[in-house]
Amino acid sequence: MSANRILIVEDDSAIADSVALNLKYVGYEYMVFDDGQKAADYLDADHAFDLALLDIMLPGMDGFALFSIMEKYNIPVIYMTAKTDSESEVRGLRDGAEDYVVKPFDMVTLLVRMEKVLERTGRLNRVYRCLDLVLDAENRTLSKAGEEIILPPLEFDVLTVLIKNKNRTVSRERILNEIWGEDYFGDIRTVDVRVANIRKKLGFTDEIRTISKTGYRLEDRRK
Repeated sequence: MSANRILIVEDDSAIADSVALNLKYVGYEYMVFDDGQKAADYLDADHAFDLALLDIMLPGMDGFALFSIMEKYNIPVIYMTAKTDSESEVRGLRDGAEDYVVKPFDMVTLLVRMEKVLERTGRLNRVYRCLDLVLDAENRTLSKAGEEIILPPLEFDVLTVLIKNKNRTVSRERILNEIWGEDYFGDIRTVDVRVANIRKKLGFTDEIRTISKTGYRLEDRRK
């Protein structure tokens, strides 16, 4: 299964580069355009995108006009814009956008919203690759260098959270909330125990880093 493919249309190069870098780190494929008309022209030949991240104030063709092109090709849209007025937000959502994110935004928040949209629209790729691991979250299978690895359910769930957020620090609290739920009042060290077991079984002593007083990060810096 191929990675989810994301279209970014953003004329602020710093924001576009930051979004693209973060998408790369977590395993998305992407294309970036800084002009709405150029993006629209490109879609005539290639519109196999799972999601579009659109600025509104764009040269060539603004985001609202570009939305109709996305609609034609059934590409879900998240607006990411500096326009904070409620009129623009209401218009965007009424037109059919899946979400509306105001700049400056937290990158983790954007990634979570993207995942929710992909999941809601049935486009989320639930096969994750990192280093020599392939984790199928839907079928709950894991292989390392082509060899099947069996993990207990909770260890599999912890690894899933880490691999979904590869190259990003994930707090112990977030892992607890995602797996055990917000109402869990047990010992937070249960996360440390699961991570220690995962490291041992996968031989990932260096690949899963402990971030002091925070949590863990699964690193894959291959280009």
